[in-house]
Amino acid sequence: MFRKIINKVIQLKNPHFRLDDAVSSGVLIQLIFNKSIAWLRSLKLLFALQVPKLMFLGRAVRFYNLKNMQFGKWVQLEDHVYLSALCRNKLTFGNNVRIGAYSRIIASTSFNNLGEGIRIGNNVGIGEFAYLGGSGGLEIGDDCIIGQYLSCHPENHNFNDNQQLIRLQGVSRKGIKIGKNCWIGSKVTILDGVTIGDNCIIAAGAVVTRSMPDNAVIGGIPAKLIKLTNSSASNSTLSLTA
Repeated sequence: MFRKIINKVIQLKNPHFRLDDAVSSGVLIQLIFNKSIAWLRSLKLLFALQVPKLMFLGRAVRFYNLKNMQFGKWVQLEDHVYLSALCRNKLTFGNNVRIGAYSRIIASTSFNNLGEGIRIGNNVGIGEFAYLGGSGGLEIGDDCIIGQYLSCHPENHNFNDNQQLIRLQGVSRKGIKIGKNCWIGSKVTILDGVTIGDNCIIAAGAVVTRSMPDNAVIGGIPAKLIKLTNSSASNSTLSLTA
């Protein structure tokens, strides 16, 4: 009965979830305890007039400009995540989003040229140690699964004038857009101006410098289109640790 209750509760977030028979009652009790503590931590959002919607915070999660953030239900921010919403628009998280430990989601670092913002869709899981910038705007579509160390940089420094310091030449911004239902392997870097289509697979370690169509399998440095695959299934044998 106890297992059935836990299974039903988790299925409120993920209807496809089924508890593995090998998970012991002791592990489930520990899970309930940890999630209860994480939920209690989320209540600190009330001090910023934010109402947490079944939100779970790990240890040492930090916010900057919290009033400019918007959260859906079942958002999980693991230990030591840092969110900064110094931007013209918002830092937006959909329902059932998980951000891995030690990740940094920073819309902008400049007070004289604010960034556009970041929007993460529903049912998105991002692994540990991600760095997501939002200067030129970053959008991640629904149902994406993303490995550790994802790095997104929607901004470039200008450097054409050899008579002037690069740091004084300003920046260009086009933004990054990642489509729905993408699988992005660990240690992928995506640079400014890139649009990734729906149902794409990006191999571990790829550096994506140009846009890719829907249903693409992508890999390499710089990343290239390896093949197009049926959006309903992929039998790729690439190393795509996520």
